[in-house]
Amino acid sequence: MRILILCLSLVFAFPAFAVQPDEVLADPALEARAREISRVLRCPVCQGETIDESNAPISRDLRLYLRERLVAGDSNDQAIQAVADRFGEYVLFEPPAQGVNWLLYLAGPVMALLALVLGWRFLRARNVAEVGPTELSDEEKARLDKIMRD
Repeated sequence: MRILILCLSLVFAFPAFAVQPDEVLADPALEARAREISRVLRCPVCQGETIDESNAPISRDLRLYLRERLVAGDSNDQAIQAVADRFGEYVLFEPPAQGVNWLLYLAGPVMALLALVLGWRFLRARNVAEVGPTELSDEEKARLDKIMRD
């Protein structure tokens, strides 16, 4: 049982192994701020990992640069903006809703609305197209009788 608990604790502690001891700031308050900010910054090479969770060299660079900005006296917003200016908006998990990013924010709702309208039109057209059986003409009855006899 102890081995199972140890293994599970190691599995859940893996993200903590990404931040190296030489990166940790001496001031606990600044380190806590750095950890808080690093949760909203994405690793540029990893799929969906924060810079705190990633072992990629670029994430290490991002963590060090972030800590440099905090030691220099930047606020959280200023530090995030400095990292985004240097490494691009891709490092932000939640990019600001401005400029071209509006396309990303509006694309989902617009596509959902478009799907609803197209679905409604399809169902409406389908209901209109359903017509009951019609009476056969004399020519069609004669042809059918001939087919049935053969």
